[in-house]
Amino acid sequence: MTAPARNPRPYRRPFDVAAIGAGLVFAGSLEELAGALAAGGPGAAAVVEAPPGTGKTTLVPPLLANLALAGAAAADTNGAPARIVVTQPRRVAARAAARRLAALDGSPLGDRVGYAVRGERRTGPDTLVEFVTPGILLRRLLADPGLEGIAAVVLDEVHERGLETDLLLGMLAEVRQLRGDLALVAMSATLDARRFAELLGDADASPAVPAPVVGCPSALHPLEVQWAPAQGPRLDARGVTRSFLDHVADTAAAAHAAALAAGDDLDALVFVPGAREVTHVASRLRGRTTAEVLELHGQADPATQDRAVSGRVSGEQPRIIVSTALAESSLTVPGVRLVIDSGLAREPRRDAARGMTGLVTVSCSRASAGQRAGRAARLGPGRVVRCYDERSFGAAPAHPTPEISVADLTGAALVLACWGSPEGRGMAWPDAPPAAAMADAAEVLRELGAVGPDGHATGLGRTLARIPADPRLGRALLEGGTAVGPRAAAEAVAAVSGGQRAPGADLPGLLAALRSGRDPGARAWADEVRRLESIARTAGARGRIAPEPAPSAAAESGKKPAGPGAPGEEAGHVVALAFPDRVACRVPGPGDRYLLASGTRAALPGSSRLSGQDWLAVAEVSRADGHEAAGTGAVIRAAAPLVPADAETAAAHLLTDTVVAAFDGGRVTARQERRLGAIVLSSTPVRPTPETGRAAVGRALAGAGLGAIGWSPAADALRRRLALLHRELGAPWPDVSEEALLARLEDWLAPELEALAAGGRTAGVDLLDPLRRLLPWPEASRLAELAPESLKVPSGSMVRIDYPAADDDGGRPVVAVKLQECFGWDRTPRLVEGRVPVLFHLLSPARRPLAVTDDLASFWSGPYAQVRAEMRGRYPKHPWPEDPWTAPATAKVKNRM
Repeated sequence: MTAPARNPRPYRRPFDVAAIGAGLVFAGSLEELAGALAAGGPGAAAVVEAPPGTGKTTLVPPLLANLALAGAAAADTNGAPARIVVTQPRRVAARAAARRLAALDGSPLGDRVGYAVRGERRTGPDTLVEFVTPGILLRRLLADPGLEGIAAVVLDEVHERGLETDLLLGMLAEVRQLRGDLALVAMSATLDARRFAELLGDADASPAVPAPVVGCPSALHPLEVQWAPAQGPRLDARGVTRSFLDHVADTAAAAHAAALAAGDDLDALVFVPGAREVTHVASRLRGRTTAEVLELHGQADPATQDRAVSGRVSGEQPRIIVSTALAESSLTVPGVRLVIDSGLAREPRRDAARGMTGLVTVSCSRASAGQRAGRAARLGPGRVVRCYDERSFGAAPAHPTPEISVADLTGAALVLACWGSPEGRGMAWPDAPPAAAMADAAEVLRELGAVGPDGHATGLGRTLARIPADPRLGRALLEGGTAVGPRAAAEAVAAVSGGQRAPGADLPGLLAALRSGRDPGARAWADEVRRLESIARTAGARGRIAPEPAPSAAAESGKKPAGPGAPGEEAGHVVALAFPDRVACRVPGPGDRYLLASGTRAALPGSSRLSGQDWLAVAEVSRADGHEAAGTGAVIRAAAPLVPADAETAAAHLLTDTVVAAFDGGRVTARQERRLGAIVLSSTPVRPTPETGRAAVGRALAGAGLGAIGWSPAADALRRRLALLHRELGAPWPDVSEEALLARLEDWLAPELEALAAGGRTAGVDLLDPLRRLLPWPEASRLAELAPESLKVPSGSMVRIDYPAADDDGGRPVVAVKLQECFGWDRTPRLVEGRVPVLFHLLSPARRPLAVTDDLASFWSGPYAQVRAEMRGRYPKHPWPEDPWTAPATAKVKNRM
C-alpha cells in the first residue's frame, strides 16, 4: 500500500520575489545582488547602498531565503533550510518589517516570516526570515557562536552607527572566518560604502578584496523644502524651549490644514528629539487640528507604536504622527507626504570626569535631516518644513556621531569579554572604541566580578550577559533578589532599564504608576518584570548569586524587612547595588543638592517628591544646564530613598576609615574620617602622626608652593641673588626656582618640615637660614662681591639693589636712586664678574621715575637736558646743573643763600 503524499511544508515554497517587489525600485537591483552573492559562494558578503523607500528591507531577505532554499535543494537536504536573520535597530521597525513582508508573501505572521524583540517573539519551525533587534542577535551569538541553522545575516541601517550593530559587524566577521557558508549583507540608506566593503571583504587576499557594493537609484518623488525658523531659540539653559515646541506644533497644524484644504488627503510626520517633546507637541496639536494625533517613541507600548506606523485604512481621518528619531529610518509610514522637522536629536554622551552617561539634545546631522525629509517623498510628491534656518542646517555635522565613540561601554565590554576578545582587542571595527572609555568599562566589570584578571568573563559575567540590562543592573537583579525578593528586584530593574521617565526623578512614583497601569509603558514593563523575575529566581536556585549581600538596615535593627509597603526603600536598595558610586547624601545649604560617592555633586529637579531625603540611590544622573542643577553642574534624573545602613552595605567596597591631615592656616591639623567614597560619614579631631603631618605639609607645598610657609623679606632677597648667580654662572650656585626647591626639600628644609609636621606654626619658620644651607662653599665667600645687597652711589649713599624674582629668567637687577645722587657717574656698574649691567631708575625729588637706563654716560650726554628743562622749575630747591659731569653728587637740597 502506497502512503498518501504529504503536502509540502510552507518553507519549501520559495518567496515570489517578483510579486513582492512590484513597484519597489530595488527590484531592479536584485539580479545584480544575486549575481554578486553567487560569485562569492555560500559565505559571500555584500554591501547594499540604497536610498530610503527603495524596498531593500523588504526584498533582500526573501532573495537570500530563496538562495538558501536553492542551496538546500541542490544538496538534496530534507530538513528545513537555514534561516535568514535581519537586524533592525528598533523593536517597532522589526515588527513592522516582518508584518509587511508576511503580508506581501500572503502568509500568517510568525509562519514563514517572523520577528523576535525583547519580551516578544513570533516565529515557528517553518520560519525562513526572522527580523530581530541587534541585542537579540548579540545574545544568540554568545549562546551559539556558530549561529547554527542560520544561512545569512542582514545588518540593516548600519549608517546609524549604533553600538550593538558595530559590535555585530566585528563579531560576525570572526564567525565567518570559522563558518565559510555564512553570508553577510550590510544595508543602509546613507552609507560609507567603500569603508564597509573593505571591512566585510576578504582581508586575507593579496591584495585585500573588498565586498561588492550594490546600489540603486533614488525612489524619492519631487520634494519641496520650506524653512520656517522660530523667532526665539530652539534651545536654552534647560533644553528645548517650550516656545519652540509650540512653534513646531503650530507649524505642523497650519501646514497639514493647508494641505487638506488644497485637496491633498495626506498624513504628516513631525520629528522632535525625545518622548517628553513628543507628548508636549502632540498635546498642543490636539487642540489645533481635526486630524488624529498619534505619538511614536520608544516608551510607548507596542500596540501604540504599531498603530502609528501601520497607516490608516479607507474612511479614517487624516493623521499627524509626532515621533522621535525612531521613524527616521527603517520605517515607511504609509500616507505620509508632509514632514515637519525640529532639526533636533538626542545623542548619548559620556562624561568621564563625573562618571555620567546620558542623552543630550543636539542639532541633528545633515544626513539625518535628509532621512527625515525623505519620509515625505517616498509615496508621491512631498514637502518638508524645517523649523530652523538654512544657516543652522549648514552648520550641523554631516553624519551622526558613532555611538561607540561617546557611550558608556560597560555592556559592550561584557559582550566582548564573553566573546573572548577582552576590551575588543583584535576585533575589526568601523571605528575603534576609545581606549579610556573601554578601560573604565573593564574596571567596572572587574569590580562586579564579571571578568577575571585576564579580562575574560567569569561564570557570573556570562550570567549577566544573558540579562537584557546593563551589567550593573543585572548584578543588582541577582543580589537584590536575595535582599528584597526577586519580584521587587525585577520591578526596580525593569523600571530603570526600560527607558521610562521618572517625573521629578521620583523612581518610587514611577513604580507606583507602572504597577497601577497609569503609565503608558505599564504593559511592556509588566512583561519585562516577569522575564527578569524568572531570571532572578533561576539564577538564585543555581547558586549564582555571590557573594551574598549583607542584611539590610531593617534586618540589622530587628525590624521586619521592607516589603510591598515600602517600595521606595526596596527600589533604593536595588539601585544602590547596581550603582554604588551613585549613592548620594544631601549636603547642607539651600536647595536639594547631593554629593555622590563618586565625588559628583548633583541636584534634584525642582518640586521633586524626593525633596528633603537625606540619602538617595541614584539610577540616572546627567549633565544639566542652568538653574536645573542648582549650580552643581549635574541633575538627578531618577532616584529612590535609601536607608543609610543599606548605602553602606551596597557600597561596602567604598568604605574607608583613615586619618586625614591638612596643612592649613599655618599649621597641621588631623581628623579621623569614615567615608563612603567622597561622602564623609563621620569626622573626629585627632593628633596627627609625624607621617600624616609630613604628608600634609608635602601636599600643601605641592599645591600652593613654598608660599604656604611664606618668604620673609630677607629670605626672598637672598633667593633672588642666588637665582641671578645660578642663571649667569650655573653650578655650583643652586637652582632656587620653585620647582627645584620643592624637588629637594630634604636637602635644605628637613628640620623645619619636621617641626611643622609635629604641630609647629609657619609663623615660627623663616626660610632665610634653610636657604643658606644651599650655599656652595668656598664659592659662597664671594656672594657679597658677585651679587651685593646694595650699591654705593657717588653721593655716598648705599642704595639697595632690587634683584629680579627667582623665576624671572630675563629680569635685571635694578637700583632706584635720585638723579642728583649720580652726578658725575660715567660708567654703569656691572655685577656677577661684569656680566650683568645694573638698570638704573633715576628718580625725581618726589621719587617718581624720570628715566630708566643702563648707560649713564649716554643719559648725561643726551636726555638729561630735557629732563633738566622740565624739572628745574618744578623742583627749584634741588640742583639741576647744566654740566652733570662736574656737579657734585648729593642727596640734599641746594645750600640756602
